[in-house]
Amino acid sequence: MMAVRAVNGGSLFRTAASPPLLTFGCRFRQFSSLPFRRNSELGLRFPFFCCGNQFLGYGGGLSRSVHSLVDCVMEELTAWRSRRRIRATVKLTTSGELLEDKLVNQEIEKGLLLEFKKDSDRVLLGVAQRPDGKKNWMVYDQNGVTSSIRPQQITYIVPGVENFDHAEISKFLQKAQENLDPTLLEIAWVELLEKNASVTAEELAEMIFGSSEPLASYCAHLLLSKDEVYFTVLATKGSRTIYGPRPTGQVHVEELLHKKLAKDAAEKELQDFVQLIVSAKAKPALAKPPKSSWMVDEKIQYKIESLEAYAIDACKSDEQRKTAGMILKAMGLTKTASSALNLLINIGYFPVHVNLDLLKLNILTDHSDEIIAAAESLLSDSSDSDEMNREDLTHLKVYAIDVDEADELDDALSATKLQDGRMKIWIHVADPARYVEPGSMVDREALRRGTSVFLPTGTYPMFPEKLAMEGMSLKQGELCNAVSVSVILHSDGSIAEYSVQNSIIKPTYMLTYESATELLHFNLEEEAELKILSEAAALRLKWRRQQGAIDTSTLEARIKVVNPEDLEPSINLYVENQADPAMRLVSEMMILCGEVVATFGSCNNIPLPYRGQPQSNIDVSAYSHLPEGPVRSSAIVRIMRAAEIDFRKPIRHGVLGLPGYVQFTSPIRRYLDLLAHYQVKAFLKGETPPFSAGQLEGMASIVNMQVRVVRKLSASSLRYWIIEFLRRQPREKKYRALILRFIKDRIAALFVVEVGLQASAWVSIGSQVGDEVEVQVEEAHPRDDVLYLKEVLRN
Repeated sequence: MMAVRAVNGGSLFRTAASPPLLTFGCRFRQFSSLPFRRNSELGLRFPFFCCGNQFLGYGGGLSRSVHSLVDCVMEELTAWRSRRRIRATVKLTTSGELLEDKLVNQEIEKGLLLEFKKDSDRVLLGVAQRPDGKKNWMVYDQNGVTSSIRPQQITYIVPGVENFDHAEISKFLQKAQENLDPTLLEIAWVELLEKNASVTAEELAEMIFGSSEPLASYCAHLLLSKDEVYFTVLATKGSRTIYGPRPTGQVHVEELLHKKLAKDAAEKELQDFVQLIVSAKAKPALAKPPKSSWMVDEKIQYKIESLEAYAIDACKSDEQRKTAGMILKAMGLTKTASSALNLLINIGYFPVHVNLDLLKLNILTDHSDEIIAAAESLLSDSSDSDEMNREDLTHLKVYAIDVDEADELDDALSATKLQDGRMKIWIHVADPARYVEPGSMVDREALRRGTSVFLPTGTYPMFPEKLAMEGMSLKQGELCNAVSVSVILHSDGSIAEYSVQNSIIKPTYMLTYESATELLHFNLEEEAELKILSEAAALRLKWRRQQGAIDTSTLEARIKVVNPEDLEPSINLYVENQADPAMRLVSEMMILCGEVVATFGSCNNIPLPYRGQPQSNIDVSAYSHLPEGPVRSSAIVRIMRAAEIDFRKPIRHGVLGLPGYVQFTSPIRRYLDLLAHYQVKAFLKGETPPFSAGQLEGMASIVNMQVRVVRKLSASSLRYWIIEFLRRQPREKKYRALILRFIKDRIAALFVVEVGLQASAWVSIGSQVGDEVEVQVEEAHPRDDVLYLKEVLRN
């Protein structure tokens, strides 16, 4: 039989009993710098062969190059037949010999160059340094890392090496990679298959390179260990492995070579990507490539997005996970989410303070072009279906009080005293339903989001920003559409009369809580309306407490981060006291509005999201020994039952001390408030509310799931930046901390007053719940959510 086999694009014709190629005097020239030529059409590399003094190659300037190789081979073949003997250059082990003879392991000694498995995916080259215990060895690897390895981890010991200089490992590896050509294996495969012989790496090096020197042997080892086409492992003992040629039936050359070429192309793509990563990593912070540059090429985009998905534990497929793992392996990193995260930060793809939870929880941050276009269309429509039924309340002095960084304003307040001495209050609420109809595109998007997202680093609104700010939000000195709830109070603070109506208002003041508190403190005659609001708030709080309301006011941190993508962004932190006069004023008026709307809905059988919080025998007096504020509130909140919602009738809200309650005052920020607006405004028009109780329940379940996710995100983001704030403070700085409870033994849950954060620390014997202690920060690592506090003992 005559076999035909492809060798680097040409063909060699040989009989079934042909001698080895090396017998013909064909050999590689000087292995350490093998000459290769790249075919300009195919983009492939082919080695030069030498027969006597004649060089042979593929695709060269001589048209006779391939034919010369064949002629040379055929001439030598004829001479061999006449001599009837084989001039073999290599001694091969036939199947009749024992494999064990080849499985003799070399003892590990200092200075040996060896290959070892770092983990399940990474194989590294290193130099043995010294023993580590009875069996292990300390090894200095190609990445400059010294580690202890077990003998079982060693996959190959490069022969003929003594006292290898570890500084030369990278150069050795580079030379090995440059001289690898998997197509050479086919030559050896045919020869060994005919001989039914096994082969070691050193024997293969003699066959295809004419040498078993260290570099040649390691190249042969790499070819065999990575081969999936021609050879299979017959036996392994320690670092020694014997390979055998696969049967012809298993070697579907074209198919396997096609797979091999595809695999090689993928590896080339990976290496090119790794070079981009290495280059980006080496650049200074201000010169890092922008995130958009990684999205230009489809294949690069897939790889970078695979890394991103791996970093946030959000891989969509095994292939994406595998891709990220290969990149990390190629970079010499462990396959962990933190490795992927740090790599993305080091190349500038992620900022140092990237919000991982924002990515992990898949929070919607931007609105699509389609939604923005629909929102702008709504803005351009000046029609108002409630225009004829709006009450003109522009004569009222209107106070809008909110945090100073509020982007949109949902509510405002007015007040006056009637001739009989009773107080009349107006709670004016923005009217987004004037623009958005139930079931419209913009409404469905708001339902999907459920709520606006407020983070220290920015706000992601439920509605497109332009629609929310220019159309829906209340604005100082401008005519604004609103839904106004008016209430007349009895002298004890209970509701005497109320109304709910569409209105037009003209906000007079836009105040922060701080400025409102200052105005209350000055008690100015010209701001008598603000004083009436404060008196009404105090009266309402007293009445609610008489109805069983539980005060859970505490201290709460607020943070604004400026330029969050900077290496050291500016952090503005301040702590709000929820018992502050202005905050208490606004809180009581919002609760009053919720009670009125619940009463209005109940009297008119309107399906609404009625909120309640049943309490079972909470004896507040049992906590009266605890100081008011964070300590007492924390103890009470821990035993509260979860809130409930009914969509048909009001249910008691025990914590607020109300017979019913509906959230109504933030329809631009909260979708359930917007639902309440849809229902109430339909009734005011004399129409049937758009949603039944069952439909409301279904939508509320969607919204509440999203709201829970957003609350988790807000809490983790706030905590991250508080810990980052503490990390930057001087180590010697002291903080006041209140003992909330004891967790175990002397480990106490603390409330750090200056930053409004809960943490834990050991406290001295004799300390009690409610006591104030001094603490210092020992360690603060926001990325790992680590904060270690140490009590400062007083003299």
